[in-house]
Amino acid sequence: MNLTRLQYFAAVAEAGSFSRAAAALHLTQPSLSRQVQLLEAEVGQRLLDRHGRGVAPTEAGAALLGHARAIQELAERARSDMLDRQQNPRGRLTVALPPRVAHVITADLVERFQARFPEAGITVMEGLSLRLREWLIAGRADLAILFDPAPSPQLHQEVLVREPLVLVSKRPLPERLRLADLARHRLVMPSAPNALRRLLDEHAQPRGHVLNIVAEVDSVQTVLGLVQRGVADAVLPASVPRQAGTTGTLHAAALHAPVIRNKLVLAVPAARPATRLSQFGAQLLRDLVALHYRATAA
Repeated sequence: MNLTRLQYFAAVAEAGSFSRAAAALHLTQPSLSRQVQLLEAEVGQRLLDRHGRGVAPTEAGAALLGHARAIQELAERARSDMLDRQQNPRGRLTVALPPRVAHVITADLVERFQARFPEAGITVMEGLSLRLREWLIAGRADLAILFDPAPSPQLHQEVLVREPLVLVSKRPLPERLRLADLARHRLVMPSAPNALRRLLDEHAQPRGHVLNIVAEVDSVQTVLGLVQRGVADAVLPASVPRQAGTTGTLHAAALHAPVIRNKLVLAVPAARPATRLSQFGAQLLRDLVALHYRATAA
């Protein structure tokens, strides 16, 4: 059944006049009359009785008018639902974060996302950057923050922050420390393929610097705990002691010759079209990384 003709028929039946309905619909009266005739031919029944004062629905016309009103109501509800979904999407956004980033920004991320899109859901997954990268490429995540990822044609990557690395110790340290001087320090570090460990090795090994790594612990928070106990020192991004609240109990020395910076990168799958949820989520990650990390970025 032609829904436009059904709409025209309902307008005529409710107005009780072809001329009044044609004016309301911005149609000519002959054109409107022709559409109603085609509808009558389609249903195989006369729908309107013509009389001197206008028109009135036949018994079949009255029945069809009830259906037409119900269909129009459903169409309006569908239109309103689509408009509401446009303004308040009901999908789900999946964000992948390294554990130490997740520890810092997840509460703000979820709270702000839900405030903007109360009908949508958000999932936050945690893992090492290498695993997060795999999740993005496999379609398991929509967005991710990665540490120092390798370039990939499958991902759009945007550097958000470059953080300097520092040596953190329970013992007093000079303001700055050469990379070569790390050999004199007992170190506790995450094991490869952790991005932080890989970055340090990439700078130390080509220069012939042999690091004295006495323990490998994958959790940066646990590494920091061992430093607080005085077990060993650690090379960490400058934001870690501040975010952990240990700046009053631990000492930090900026590394130089060379200065080493790790990159926090926003990554999204190159082949996946952006949605309102993913666009908002990406901007939210930019804002939160700027809020929590720019103070220590160089």
